[in-house]
Amino acid sequence: MTAKDTLLLDQGYQPLRVIPWQRAICMSFLGKVEMVAAHERPIRTVTREYAAPAVVRLLGPYRPQQYIVRFSREGVHVRDRFTCQYCGNRPSRRELTLDHVLPRHRGGPTSWDNIVTACSPCNLRKGGRTPDEANMPLYVRPLRPRWMPPTRTALGLEEIPPPWRDWLF
Repeated sequence: MTAKDTLLLDQGYQPLRVIPWQRAICMSFLGKVEMVAAHERPIRTVTREYAAPAVVRLLGPYRPQQYIVRFSREGVHVRDRFTCQYCGNRPSRRELTLDHVLPRHRGGPTSWDNIVTACSPCNLRKGGRTPDEANMPLYVRPLRPRWMPPTRTALGLEEIPPPWRDWLF
């Protein structure tokens, strides 16, 4: 990841992925994207100076490729919108835990369909029981997401570049 990499957005301004700045410039010349935000330092050639694309938006439809969303702690938190699935509270990220709906000691797998975000008090209260046994119904049944928005961790970034902050969380 370099300082001049470019965030690619779809037509609806949803982040898709990070592409090299060279590809973003080529796509711009071909009329496939429009520049939404630029890096501070321009790109210089022998005869001209161009704004370095920081964020570009596709002008045509995007046909997503089929891919499998990998299971991760942050992915579960993003899917559940950083909300406890038992009480509905949004505690700080430090207080969020992952909970097995069917406990592991009963054969519950660590998978998208069996893991939810829970706050520490709810996770302790539920213990090694199922939600029905603990009388703690889930707000939303856990499912494998078909798409995951790019996050700072997924992109491998320590810090989000300032021009990208409007589109990434």
